[in-house]
Amino acid sequence: MSSRYDLHAHTVCSDGILTPAELVARARAQGVEVLALTDHDTTEGVSEAAAAAAASGIALIPGAEISVTWEGQTVHVVGLGLDPANPVLAQGLARQRAFRDWRAQEIARRLEKRRIHGALEGAARLARGSILSRTHFARFLLEQGYVRSAQRAFKQFLARGGAAYVPGKWAALPEVVGWIRGAGGQAVIAHPARYPLSAGRLRRLITEFKDCGGAGIEVVCGRHDPQANLRFAAVALEHGLLASLGSDYHGLEGPWVDLGRLAPLPESCTPVWHDWKVLRTEDSGLSSPPSVLGPQRSVLSPQSSI
Repeated sequence: MSSRYDLHAHTVCSDGILTPAELVARARAQGVEVLALTDHDTTEGVSEAAAAAAASGIALIPGAEISVTWEGQTVHVVGLGLDPANPVLAQGLARQRAFRDWRAQEIARRLEKRRIHGALEGAARLARGSILSRTHFARFLLEQGYVRSAQRAFKQFLARGGAAYVPGKWAALPEVVGWIRGAGGQAVIAHPARYPLSAGRLRRLITEFKDCGGAGIEVVCGRHDPQANLRFAAVALEHGLLASLGSDYHGLEGPWVDLGRLAPLPESCTPVWHDWKVLRTEDSGLSSPPSVLGPQRSVLSPQSSI
């Protein structure tokens, strides 16, 4: 299976393994025509990815995957079609990264108590961008032989119940959706099957999300199985949400699927790109195809059609 759209992917600017230009090249090789760059709490890689996309003939959607604390639960919201220069968005993401920096120090302190030394320096060595995430600590623990897999590192040390787990203290849902909308984007709930939510809590989350201007939900995701895809297609239809799809690509290690290797959206879904207008780059007066612009949701592409 393959998809021309992949609206959730990461680079070394957060916890992926490819540079933004390498991600674009990989997407092109996999047949992706519209790619969203959605690094965690940063838009750092957008300029490099936009230049590579302009040269390679695919459309790039600038985005970010932003962490939210909702009812004590961490939920991720993908912003699609963001203006990286928006000052409110930039300030909000800077706050998120400041918490990440503090959390990294606290994780290292807790690992030190377990006689695991040099974790902060080791994780920082493995991080190639400005984000220091739990994934980098997992890679350090694997590299040093403390665990046999990154998944085991999370279970034993980094996830809830682990020896070095630090609860997230992220921005609130209305705040994050406001940042996204203020920057001209659409807010999408990321990989909903990953959250341990009852049917009632999921309904509350979606109601609050829509009430503050949320637009869509990831129906098809690289971390979903076919049953989850069908379940969240029904959820999108029931709640009037647009449907997105994305590999959540970080690299070929671990549980990730490759870029563009996704099932199609079920026919009952209205795609998040339904109202996007595709323009030729030469018609737009711009030198690159990086954005979904304003309420018209115009995708700038060097191609004549998508």
